[in-house]
This record gives sequence, structure tokens and C-alpha cells, in this order.
Amino acid sequence: MKIFIISDLHGSALAFEKAVKAFERENASLMVICGDYLNHGPRNPLPEGHDTKALAAALNSMKSKICGIRGNCDSEVDQMMLDFPVTEASCRIMLLGCGTKKQAAPSGCIFVHHGHLYTRQKAAELTEKGAIIVSGHTHVPVLEYENERYFVNPGSISLPKENSFAAYATIETDETGAINGIYLKKLDGTIFSSMSF
Repeated sequence: MKIFIISDLHGSALAFEKAVKAFERENASLMVICGDYLNHGPRNPLPEGHDTKALAAALNSMKSKICGIRGNCDSEVDQMMLDFPVTEASCRIMLLGCGTKKQAAPSGCIFVHHGHLYTRQKAAELTEKGAIIVSGHTHVPVLEYENERYFVNPGSISLPKENSFAAYATIETDETGAINGIYLKKLDGTIFSSMSF
């Protein structure tokens, strides 16, 4: 199984189109979106390809494959445009068969939030040791192990910051469900950070 993670679309239909191509190329099973779907946000410029109606239609066409949570730029109006739930501040994804390969492998609990409500410390308090904590919000990719948890931020696919680039993350399991690795990749699929188990 492969979980594909993106964040901070901010209304760019063009960026999402590129992400869908990457999702299909990866042959992923689930797309996790860490919030900020349609609104570009008052602190951000309009991203290239900004078209909220086209983006909403594209997102809705993939609704059966998307697990999404609310970002700081999302509202009830966004939910009215989207056919899948996006108003919860966080969610948990449980993978069966994880943590069986070796001691340091992730536990199989993936805690997803946007990043504006929970600090790293708070997210760690809400999860067990070995959890994968996924967030967005900063528009900067991160893959780190700290406080016995794995922290993943795919950055932004539409408005990358701090000299980063449009990127996504994948969490990949083997046939038993144990996690093989966590990867940060450019939209062309090039891996630029990874952890293997």
C-alpha cells in the first residue's frame, strides 16, 4: 500500500493536476490532503493556475480516494464546494501489521493535522511512540524523527516557501502491512529525503 500526501493547494488547479499525475504514477491507494484547499489566503499571492471552481471539480472527481482535514484557510464555504469531509481539525489513520519489522519502525498510527492548531509537542502527546505525525501549513517540506515520533510535512504543491519546491510525501508498506519507508519527493518523483525501515 502507498499513501500519497499533499498540502496547501490554495486554489491552484494546475498544481493539483500535477499532483494527480504523480499520484497515478506512484500507483497510490489513498491521497491525504493536510488542508488549505481553495482559498489562497490573505498572506499569500495567487498561485499559478488559481481556479477554485476547476480545483473543486478536480478534487470532487477523486473524492473516493481522498482523506482530508481542515486547514487555517478552510471554511464552511469550502465544504459546500467539496463532496468529501474537510472540516475536521485532525484524523487518525491506522495501518494494520505495522511495527513488526524492527523496533524503530513506525507504529502504524498516522496522525494528520494542518499544523496551525497543534504544536509538535501537543501532537506527540496525542499519539503513541512510533506514530507518524503528518502536517502542512508551513509550505516547507520536513521529514524528521524526534521525541520517538516521525514528523512529515510535504510542503506546498502550489506555494512552496523558504527556497523549497512543490513536493509530496509517500508512506509505503510491504505486503504484510509493515511500513517500508517514508519519502519526500519532488513532483517529478525525485526523492530528496527518506527514511527506510
